Amino acid sequence: MKNCLIKLVIGSLLLISSCSKPTIEKLPNIVIIYADDMGYGDLNCQNPNSKIPTPNLDRLANEGMRFTDAHSSSGICSPSRFSLLTGVHHWRRQHGIVNSFGKPFFKDSDVTLPQILKTKNYTTACIGKWHLGWNWEFKNDPSGEVLQWQKLRKFYKPEDIEFNKPITGGPLDRGFDYYFGDGTINFPPYAWVENDRIIETPTEVMDVHNIGFEVKEGAWEFRPGPKVKGWNPYKVLPTLTEKTVAWINRQDDKHPFFLYFALPSPHAPIIPNDEFDGKSKAGAYGDFMYQSDWVVGQVIKALKDKGFEENTIVIFSADNGPERYAFTRAETHDHFSMGDFRGLKRDVWEGGHHVPFIIRWPEKIDPGTVSDALISQTDMMATIANITNIELPENAAPDSFNQLPVLLGENTTVRTDMVHNTYEGIWGMRHGDWLYINKPTGQHTKMPESFKNLRKYEDFDTEGLLFNMKEDPEQRINLFEKHPDKVDTLKALLQQYKTDGYSVKI
Repeated sequence: MKNCLIKLVIGSLLLISSCSKPTIEKLPNIVIIYADDMGYGDLNCQNPNSKIPTPNLDRLANEGMRFTDAHSSSGICSPSRFSLLTGVHHWRRQHGIVNSFGKPFFKDSDVTLPQILKTKNYTTACIGKWHLGWNWEFKNDPSGEVLQWQKLRKFYKPEDIEFNKPITGGPLDRGFDYYFGDGTINFPPYAWVENDRIIETPTEVMDVHNIGFEVKEGAWEFRPGPKVKGWNPYKVLPTLTEKTVAWINRQDDKHPFFLYFALPSPHAPIIPNDEFDGKSKAGAYGDFMYQSDWVVGQVIKALKDKGFEENTIVIFSADNGPERYAFTRAETHDHFSMGDFRGLKRDVWEGGHHVPFIIRWPEKIDPGTVSDALISQTDMMATIANITNIELPENAAPDSFNQLPVLLGENTTVRTDMVHNTYEGIWGMRHGDWLYINKPTGQHTKMPESFKNLRKYEDFDTEGLLFNMKEDPEQRINLFEKHPDKVDTLKALLQQYKTDGYSVKI
């Protein structure tokens, strides 16, 4: 296993793995496609009752390894993205998301995945949703006000922000050579950012009560703030897809590349383009999922057309579970985005963080493999470092396990423990098959009574919860009072992970 200490020392490098490594004639390209608010049960290959065709993701799974016990660090967006790119659990830094015009989630001392790959001359790019903050330059305090969600909200107008200077603290300062995206589809500024500059200066304010377009399911979820004239949210996903394909087409065999493609879908606003309407039997969300799957297919096609397919590792996952609209979708369309798991986005219930996870690596990973190994997105730092023979800086990625032996079929289990958390109050501690939650519920997103009745869920009245996840992945049988010694053990283990400052030991 990798040796991780507590303090970050970027300058010194240690050899971190004694595990066997694959024979690699040349370094593989690496593509991470990261979906937004996508449930485990949204993939057809994982849900026999799915109402959504996902042919490209199903094919990716058939050509690689699909994990059935994979988890994001958090049940919400920014924290999971931070953890994926650093190998550090979000709760060691903060619990909440980066709000509109918020400061970076990162410290400048953080070591990121693109930074370590650049030591091997990788060309790196981030396209799509960033949501990890920039150092915006403000001319004054927010001068706008609007009543939204029964609350008077202050917001920045275009004249409050310096848009004509480079923006520091974003992807280019975290190891990426190139960035293109809209930042976050439902947060201002509603404008395209390329590298560290706004392409077109916003001159208008997003009217959150009249977006100018119809949403196809749910609500727009837009925050007020600056936008460019004529901003059309329906063009976001198609534009990002085009930019991603174009970037792949600009690459060559001289340097390996790393692409982090962060989809804004199927996150609300649920806005599939018209040509995808009716492609599923799960309403507009199902159609948006189908479009997201189509986007994955476009990326895979671009890799194949350029001759990169055989030497590219493709990793697909999502930042957290599905949004609250999934409750209504299940009742209306009989499609359960969370699969058989309890809970949704934001929850410490399994449905909040138990996510799709597929890795394809031709000639190295046996096609059609299904692994029940416990795996976290934080593990990508150590795993990719081992694949590429990179010596990680001392103290980097303290929560990242090297899963390469699992990928190569040399081992079935690398990680036995995992901390589950979204917000500060509710914590879960997974150890082997056992899961302890420190409250009588893992819920943050309130479950409607109608859905609770549909699933025949019962509430619990113990001070904490204990489940055997192998026998009860749906979290229906609370064993808290039956196994007090196990509860005490997991309580102590949770505290140890919090106190130690690392997950990976020598």
